[in-house]
This record gives sequence, C-alpha cells and structure tokens, in this order.
Amino acid sequence: MSPFVGVYEQLLTETELSELVQQLATAPSYYFLRWSHQVSGIVEKLPDDFPSPEGQMFNCDRELRWKRQYDRYSVLLLSNTGDVPGFKSIIKDRDDLRESEKESYWKTEQRPAYGYSTNETRFPRSRIYPKSLDVRNNQPSQKNQPKLAQRYFIAQPTATVHFVALTVDMPIIESKGRRGNL
Repeated sequence: MSPFVGVYEQLLTETELSELVQQLATAPSYYFLRWSHQVSGIVEKLPDDFPSPEGQMFNCDRELRWKRQYDRYSVLLLSNTGDVPGFKSIIKDRDDLRESEKESYWKTEQRPAYGYSTNETRFPRSRIYPKSLDVRNNQPSQKNQPKLAQRYFIAQPTATVHFVALTVDMPIIESKGRRGNL
C-alpha cells in the first residue's frame, strides 16, 4: 500500500471520535493526549476522561491526530497503509498534478525516536512513556517489544518533509529459519 495523508470529511462529535479511534486502533496502539493543564505522556490505553481537546493515537500503520474546534473535532490521518474510508486526501484537489502523481505523491522514511531520559533537566517533570518503547532499553525481557519511532511524510516532487508522525517499530522475530514481523 502507499502512504496517505488525509482529513476526515466532516467535523466529528465526541462519540464519533471515540468510535473512529477504536476502529483504527490495532494492537499495539499508543496514545498521547493534551489538555490545557496537562499531558498524558505516551500511554497504552485511553483514560476515562477521553476525549481530550487535542491528541493522537499511533501504531505501526498510522497516526491519527485530533483537535477540538468548538464542540466538534477535526481529524488528520497519517497512514503508511493507504487511505481509510471517510478521509479525503489533502492533495486530491491539486489541479497541477496528474492522477498518477497524486497516487505516488508521498513517500515515507522511518527512523528510531529517542525519548528524553527521566532525569533530563530541561523539562519541569519527567516524560511519561512505557519503558519498553525506549530504543535504548536493551534488557533481554524487552527485546521483542515494539520500539518508539518516527515516520517522515515527504512530498516527492519537492523532497520536503511535511509531517513527522509517531509510530512504533515492530521487532523482527526468527521463526523456523524465516524472518517475519511480530
């Protein structure tokens, strides 16, 4: 499948947003939620006071971002596995591109993401994220766990990075002499 960047065609209610997040969440999915007075850090399950005014859900396939606009939510999708029903590509309306250029407009690159250590002094409080996601964590019990990564969405005509999405890098496991994703 090809990379896709799109926005939901209409603003969503809280209920519709909750349903969409649950629909697009595949295991393992992680969440980062923002309120005016706090952030959740990267968490593995949604808190009881969901939805937050802003936030994101990410997994190895996609990142979903939302932001409240009055009493509704606008939603952006950054997908590495093609489009999703209900989302409109942000480049479909470009008249200066041929249809074939629209299909191959985005390319992605994925790199490890390094969280700050808990004793980093530039932040007033330590960052919250599951220790298993830390790419520096080399403990044997954590080797087969997903690791935090970032995916760059690059416009091929200009080689410009337009979006950086959080994602997880799934470990490769050995199974009867063959390599495959977890």
